[in-house]
Amino acid sequence: MNDDKGIVEVADVAELRSILGDVNPRAADKDRPDLHPMQARWIEASPFCLVATSDAQGRCDVSPKGDPAGFCKVLGPQQLVIPERPGNRRADAFHNVIANGQVGLIFLIPGRPQTLRVNGRARIVRDAPFFEDLIVDGHRPKLALLVDVEQVFFHCSKAFLRSNLWEHETWNTDVVPTHAQISHALKPDGISLKELESYYGKSYATNLYREPGSK
Repeated sequence: MNDDKGIVEVADVAELRSILGDVNPRAADKDRPDLHPMQARWIEASPFCLVATSDAQGRCDVSPKGDPAGFCKVLGPQQLVIPERPGNRRADAFHNVIANGQVGLIFLIPGRPQTLRVNGRARIVRDAPFFEDLIVDGHRPKLALLVDVEQVFFHCSKAFLRSNLWEHETWNTDVVPTHAQISHALKPDGISLKELESYYGKSYATNLYREPGSK
C-alpha cells in the first residue's frame, strides 16, 4: 500500500495554472487538425513511434513501434497507417483500441530533439489496398492501425536536451543487467539464463519479421 503522507496534490485547473502560469500563446496555438506537408515529411523520415492507448476504464498502455524510416504511411492530410509486426501477441494496444479508439502517437527521428505528436481515432484493419506498401523484408502485416488524425503538433526539444538522450558519450548500456538477466530474475519459470541469453542473442535480431513459431 502506498504511503501518501506528506503529499500535497493539485486539486483543480485554477490551482495548476496558479503554479505554472499562463500558456505561451505560440504553444497554445500550434496544433492543427490535419498534417501539414512538413509534418508528413517528418513521419515519412521517422523509424520509430510510440502508440498510447487506453481501455474503457481509462487504464493506459504505451507501445513502441519501429521499422525502416517511412514505415508509417501517410495516406492523406488526416489519415495514416502503422503496420503491425510479429511480436509477443499480447496486443494490449489493439485490445484498448477495440474498447476506446482514441490514440496518441509520438514520432521520433534519431538525433533530432523535437518530436511530432499526433492524436486521433484508430481502427484495426486486417486488409486494404495499401497493405502492399507496408511489406518489409518480405513480411506483409496481418493487421495495421489506421489512424484518423484529429490533432497534430511538434513538441519542443527541452526534454531531450535535459536528458542528453542523443549524446553518445552519456550512454552507459551496462548500468543495468542484460535483458536476459532481467527476464531470468523477473520470471523464474525454469528457463535457464543460458537459454535466455541464446534467445536474446544474434538470432533475435535476424528473426524480426518471422512470425512466432514459424520455421
